Amino acid sequence: SEAADLLGLMHFMEGMRLITVVELVAPTPDENVTVTDTEFNNVPVRLYVPRRAPGGLRRAMVYFHGGGWCLGDAGMKPYDHMSRRISNELNAVVVSVNYRLAPQHRFPVPFEDVYSVTKFFLQSKVLSQYGVDPARVCVAGDSAGGNLAAAVAQQLLEDPEVQTKLKAQILLYPALQALDLNLPSYRDNANKPLLPRSLMIRFWSEYFTSDPALREAMASNRHIPAESGHLFQFVNWSRLLPAEMRKAHEYSGAALGGAGLARSYPGLLDPRASPLLASDARLRRLPSAYILTCEHDVLRDDGVMYAGRLRAAGVPVTHHHAKDAFHGALMFILRPFELAVGHRLLNTYVDWLNENL
Repeated sequence: SEAADLLGLMHFMEGMRLITVVELVAPTPDENVTVTDTEFNNVPVRLYVPRRAPGGLRRAMVYFHGGGWCLGDAGMKPYDHMSRRISNELNAVVVSVNYRLAPQHRFPVPFEDVYSVTKFFLQSKVLSQYGVDPARVCVAGDSAGGNLAAAVAQQLLEDPEVQTKLKAQILLYPALQALDLNLPSYRDNANKPLLPRSLMIRFWSEYFTSDPALREAMASNRHIPAESGHLFQFVNWSRLLPAEMRKAHEYSGAALGGAGLARSYPGLLDPRASPLLASDARLRRLPSAYILTCEHDVLRDDGVMYAGRLRAAGVPVTHHHAKDAFHGALMFILRPFELAVGHRLLNTYVDWLNENL
């Protein structure tokens, strides 16, 4: 992808998307679940509905896939497998959203797509159509999808048109802030698979713009203007991370840059892109959370800090930190890329859903 981009043959993310294409599977029903590709509010979704008699109202999940807002698809084999399993084992309706992707559709379009689907699904008439209990609906997502799930959960609090309250939010190794890209986890895991620091910075910058100036500023961690320095209190890892994650790293305060980039790309400072920027008063009103973080992941500290802030705000949080796992581990649940750690994390996540949704 890098070479093709440099040669002008295709955009870097178009090359990366070939991974998505190879992994796609058709919406094929099985003996347990009906699977269809349809649209909710003009946004494509893959819909999973259990075949067995409901025996009462069902649970439901609205799921947002990962891929740095630039890649991914609800129809990729691991996502399809997870959605089928959750639909079958939990007797749940799963709405897996194919939101529009950057760089063709930058922030806030991916957020607006997933929010539109969630708001549509939470209507009483739609929940009733699918036999869903309005008291047992959650949003969920991994990586960039975890970012979107957290942002949707926050935005629903401010929407007077939405009467249904979420039961839970599930954030799987989520990206939650674009302010400080030099957290201990970014330093410790800068060159580890599957998400090195350079690629995460590319994803963040492409979410906002193709302007290389932003990517360069993010790489040096000097992309936030001095007048926005007060926002760093929400991502101050020196007080929000436990000692074992701070390790020997010294906190030197915010690295600040000029105001130009933030004025040109205001999404940098928008809680819909960086849910960790939400005030404590807003966090207090959020539903229960399940947060998965992985030790060998640049995004580890985002999830850890959010778990801590939610707990401090009085939100019930289950924080599962996998010390032997890496970013994207849940994708490794099918041959030929099957790992025991992927199955273990998925089992823990599904067990939590079964008990708490």
